Amino acid sequence: MTRRQNRMLLVALLLFGVFSTGYLGIKAFNENLLYFYTPTDIANGKAPVGKSFRVGGLVEKDSVQRQDMMVSFVVTDNNKSIEVKYTGILPDLFREGQGVVTSGSLTSKCIGKECKYTFLATDVLAKHDENYMPPEVAAALKSTEIKE
Repeated sequence: MTRRQNRMLLVALLLFGVFSTGYLGIKAFNENLLYFYTPTDIANGKAPVGKSFRVGGLVEKDSVQRQDMMVSFVVTDNNKSIEVKYTGILPDLFREGQGVVTSGSLTSKCIGKECKYTFLATDVLAKHDENYMPPEVAAALKSTEIKE
């Protein structure tokens, strides 16, 4: 091989390496994104089943049920609601009527054309004072008020 052919081979290998590294980096980044959905988005089928994402809204009144370490509650955006199940210790500021954001994955149980979605939470985040609401939850609640 001539010197020119060696240089061309080296350039081709370098370009292949750069593009491969870029592709793998973008793929890893996309797999680790944590999207935010509202209960209305979930009810409309926009949220992926079995993939991790966040859901937020208000905890419905009289919806919290405790059984040992497992807690079940309903999160609403004043339009639609979704049941959330969490195993662990809830934040001290967690209570009914307050804004929460939960991370986890969605499961569905379909009977015929009707599907019942349950969100299995791995983390629950509650607001930190009476004036604060997570920005995603505030925007979701504001958008549902306008639609009604």
